[in-house]
Amino acid sequence: MLHNSPATNLITSLTRHYDELVDYIRRRFGDKGFAREIVHDMCVHLMEKPSLPEARQPIAFLKRVSHNMAVNECRAEAVRNRLMESMAELPETVAEITDPARALQAQREIAQLSQAVDRLPLRCKQVFIMHKIHDMSQADVAQQLGISVKMVERHTRLGLAACRQFLGRE
Repeated sequence: MLHNSPATNLITSLTRHYDELVDYIRRRFGDKGFAREIVHDMCVHLMEKPSLPEARQPIAFLKRVSHNMAVNECRAEAVRNRLMESMAELPETVAEITDPARALQAQREIAQLSQAVDRLPLRCKQVFIMHKIHDMSQADVAQQLGISVKMVERHTRLGLAACRQFLGRE
């Protein structure tokens, strides 16, 4: 016997109105594939929630949640694109080094640092690049990413620790 929880009711409503929800997101964001991903993510999100409030108008609730998820995804994608563009603009070497052995070592360290940064969790990588590479203030990073300055500080510390560890400099 199925339990009639708010989550079950919402998932049932989502299933019943799937095409309508996809079309709703597609009209606002212009891409049917993107809209499907958002509705699928919303379904997973609802299934993972241990408890949800009872929605008096499930379809209105689902539209609001899917719209918010789409906006968040668009913002995250815009940040990812800016980060990727800015990383492409980074110079291959920081300074001219006349000693070939030192130049080779510097190139290796830059490659290692790049690998270390690439392996960071997405939000940590975003914060680290914006603050340390683009020299944005912690307050500006926090505002742009919609997180607290404390979270910026934490992500920066984690990023620096990962870079030190990756270079073998505990």
